[in-house]
Amino acid sequence: MERGGELPTTSQLTPDEITQVFDSVLSSGRDLLHIEFSSGLSGSYNNVKLVADEMRVKYPDRKVFVVDSLCASLGLGLLVDYAVNMRDAGKHIDETAKWVEANKLGLNHWFTVDSLGHLRRGGRVTGATAFVGSLLHIKPVLNVNYEGHLIPREKEQGRKRALKCLVEKMEEYIFNPEGQHIFISHGDDLEAAENLASMVKEKFPKTGDIMIAPLGAVIGAHAGPGTIALFFMGKSR
Repeated sequence: MERGGELPTTSQLTPDEITQVFDSVLSSGRDLLHIEFSSGLSGSYNNVKLVADEMRVKYPDRKVFVVDSLCASLGLGLLVDYAVNMRDAGKHIDETAKWVEANKLGLNHWFTVDSLGHLRRGGRVTGATAFVGSLLHIKPVLNVNYEGHLIPREKEQGRKRALKCLVEKMEEYIFNPEGQHIFISHGDDLEAAENLASMVKEKFPKTGDIMIAPLGAVIGAHAGPGTIALFFMGKSR
C-alpha cells in the first residue's frame, strides 16, 4: 500500500474473468445488464464487448446489455444504484438499460486529491506542476468529462478551499436535488468525507441519504490517500 511505501499497480479485466461472471448469470436463466467502468480510463470495456457478443451467440434466448458508463469509482456505483432501484421497482431490463444509457452523462464526479504526486505518475500533471503545487499547498479539483477522462478543472490553495469548491460545483451542476441520493468516497480520510457531507447537507437540506465509503483499490492506486470525491446526478457534467 502507498502509506507503507509501496506503489500499487492495476490491470484491466481479462476475457476469461468476464466470461466466468457472464456465464454464471446467463446459464441460470437470467438476463444481464452490465454497466462497465469508463472506457476512457481502462481497456476493460473492449474485452467486455467481445465477451458479450460471444454470450449472445451462446445464449440466444437471453438478453445481454452492456453500457460503457464513462464513470468511475462511486460515480459508477451511483449509476448502478439507480439501475438496481429501477429493477426493484419492477422496471423491465430493456427500460433500465435504456435509462442508464440516456442518463449516464449526467452523473457528476468532482474530486480533489491530497498529493499531486499520484497525478504526476499517471500523467495528469507535469513534474514541475506537481513540485510547485506541493510547495504552495495547491489542491487540484478534477472531474470526469463526457469522454470518461479525468480532467483538472480548478486549482485551490489548501484543503478547506478545495472541499468548498466541490460543493460549489454541486451547486452549479446538480439537477433536481430534492430527495436525490449523494455518494462521497474518500482515500483513508473519513473525517474530511464527513465534513464534506455536512457541507452538502447545509447547502442542500432536502437531498436524500448521503452514502460515504472508502475508495476502491483501482481508483485509490491512481488518486492516492487523502482523495475526496463527490458524486451526484446533474443536468450535465
